[in-house]
Amino acid sequence: MTDTASRKAQVRIRPKEEFNFFQDQRVRSVFYQLLTAGIVGWLTWYLITNTAHNLEVRGMNTGFSFINATAGFDTDFKLIDYTPGKGTYGDIFIIGALNTLLVSFLAIIISTVLGFFVGVMRLSNNWLVDKVALAYVEIFRNVPLLIQIVFWYIGVFSLLPVVKKSLDLSFGSGYVTLNNRGLYMATPIPGDLMWMTLVALVVAIVGVIMFRRRAHARQEQSGEQIKTFLPSLAAIILLPGIVFVATGMPLEWNVPALTGFNFTGGTSVPPAFLALLVALTIYHAAHIAESVRAGILSVNRGQTDAAMAIGLKPGRVMGLVIIPQAMPAIVPPMISNWMNTVKNSSLAIAIGYSDVVSLFMQTALNQAGYAVEMVGMTMAFYMFISLTISFFLNIYNKRVQLVER
Repeated sequence: MTDTASRKAQVRIRPKEEFNFFQDQRVRSVFYQLLTAGIVGWLTWYLITNTAHNLEVRGMNTGFSFINATAGFDTDFKLIDYTPGKGTYGDIFIIGALNTLLVSFLAIIISTVLGFFVGVMRLSNNWLVDKVALAYVEIFRNVPLLIQIVFWYIGVFSLLPVVKKSLDLSFGSGYVTLNNRGLYMATPIPGDLMWMTLVALVVAIVGVIMFRRRAHARQEQSGEQIKTFLPSLAAIILLPGIVFVATGMPLEWNVPALTGFNFTGGTSVPPAFLALLVALTIYHAAHIAESVRAGILSVNRGQTDAAMAIGLKPGRVMGLVIIPQAMPAIVPPMISNWMNTVKNSSLAIAIGYSDVVSLFMQTALNQAGYAVEMVGMTMAFYMFISLTISFFLNIYNKRVQLVER
């Protein structure tokens, strides 16, 4: 007993640690972080004050008072109401930012879908399908994006028929027409009871989500597969359709009409927007296709064999087994691709599309003269959008990583 007590006492007795301010690891880490933050802050302050002083010496305007100043020019494409001579440079910045976000959003969605499709085609056992997908990837991925944008603008959309010989893409109804001045589409005008149809659509979507979740939970418990595609599609179409008809179809269309030398009414999209959207979509879809192919190839072949062995069809094997396991390898390069799509939209300046660079950092800058502020606002806009995309996709990336484990 005495030996045991003495041993416990020896174990409990530990040498007293002496605190050394200059040698403590925690103190050093905090000190160096504060030192780094101070140096960065001082450099930022020095650059700002030095730039402001140099601009003042040269008699150049500084500050952000120009945002509320009146802008005296118009743009051919805008998503908000704006009147030259009444609108401000702040409105011009918003118009350019919205135009950039619109074309970038559409390009991201379409290029992602097309990229997944082409990436799966690259792994097809059919020789022709594989080679066509390979040719698509190698051609559009290796031609500079700026050249593709100029090609689509000058070599395709500028050579479309004139206004009087417009191409009717809506089978003669006149709802969608295309010519060398752009794409003209009918604009929907909702009636007073249209909100009921929208509510029915939301209810149908919520019901479909709940139905699919219950079907998935039942499959996890019993292994029984419940077909959800056709019932979901029927619910989304039929329920809002019934409400729409029952309320007297409260929706009218403002159809573009040819008056004089151009169409009036409806919604028009300039050729520059179409050329930029097509070029961004095709170019970035080629890069996404290679990321998808690499991600699928990273999944062990045994996963495919095991799924086929239990009777799954090739399409369900790809959708339920291979793609979910490949997503951790696909998402990281896709984050960079999406950010590059937004940043590459600035090349629209080559064809005159009214994005934030062309409209705000070029035209507005030439009139107002606040070069540093306008360039800084444009840089901050692109940085904010890129960081936002990275933030949300990194959250999704962590989620798929957890699912895989």
